[in-house]
Amino acid sequence: MSGIFILLISLSGAILVFRKDLDRFTYPAIRVETGKSIIAVDSCYINIQKQYSSVQISHCKLPATDDDPFVFTIYDSAKSGGTEPMQVFLHPQNGNILKTRSDRNNFLNWVAIMHNSFHLGKTGEWLFGFFAAVLVISTLTGLLLYRKNILAVLTFKRRVWKWKNIHQVVGVYALFFNLMIGITGFWMQRYVFKKDFYQSSGYTPVFKASPHLFFSVDSALKNLKNQHPDFIPHVIYFAQSKKGSTTVYGGRSSNSFIHSKEFADALFLDSAGTVKSTAFVDEIDASNRYDIINAQIHYGQYGGLPVKIIYCLFGLTGGLLSITGFLLWLKRIRLK
Repeated sequence: MSGIFILLISLSGAILVFRKDLDRFTYPAIRVETGKSIIAVDSCYINIQKQYSSVQISHCKLPATDDDPFVFTIYDSAKSGGTEPMQVFLHPQNGNILKTRSDRNNFLNWVAIMHNSFHLGKTGEWLFGFFAAVLVISTLTGLLLYRKNILAVLTFKRRVWKWKNIHQVVGVYALFFNLMIGITGFWMQRYVFKKDFYQSSGYTPVFKASPHLFFSVDSALKNLKNQHPDFIPHVIYFAQSKKGSTTVYGGRSSNSFIHSKEFADALFLDSAGTVKSTAFVDEIDASNRYDIINAQIHYGQYGGLPVKIIYCLFGLTGGLLSITGFLLWLKRIRLK
């Protein structure tokens, strides 16, 4: 039974390693005009409010290059009562809306939910945490069972390099990777084993259309650049009231390679666009810093394409071990 769930986790995880790269193929094509600069975030925000009569604008992903679009995530009251997120792609030079996309029609989003909860809600989240622990236990018991053959596998001895031994051969080479994935995955899901997870929050989200901008976002970004020259903004979460904070996520060039370039650092702006607090990765407490590193290790988002390829290939071994382990179990049952 665990093999089925570990197979699903393995296959979906191998795809999600390339989530950002695959998602870019779904972006609309951009025709860049020579000599024209990137349009202001403020203008894009206003264009969306003009296009949609009642919309909550959640956040905006800034263009990484001149030919990347702005990607706004919004909630439209006309779509499922404002409960379903939708992405709006805008041209980086003129702010025109090029394409819209709902999460419901996004295959990669479907895969992500499969990987996190098997599309079973809180029950799926608990199962994910449970089977992450099972993966660790299976890897450790496999290590104990085949410990005498580890050296023979690593030194390519003919007696173990046979099709009937494919389970232990794959298991040996993927041993440390599967332990790492299992432990980091379990740590991310540890909340499902706490009492609070089983209690109802009692919170019901209420849709509310976003107000007009309280300040010029672009001017605020320029001020941030002057105050923190090595900070590169990537995502902006807009405040929904004057009491709220507009949060700018990004990364600094001085950060370690293990930290996310998009979400390692955060700056919180008040209703006037002034920085009221910061949460740089080297300022936060050790437990939160460890959680960030743990997530980066689990997702394989810290070393570029070579690391992603390694994660994808080794990530598939979990599914392969599930299949070969099941066949070994089936063979044992038949022998009995």
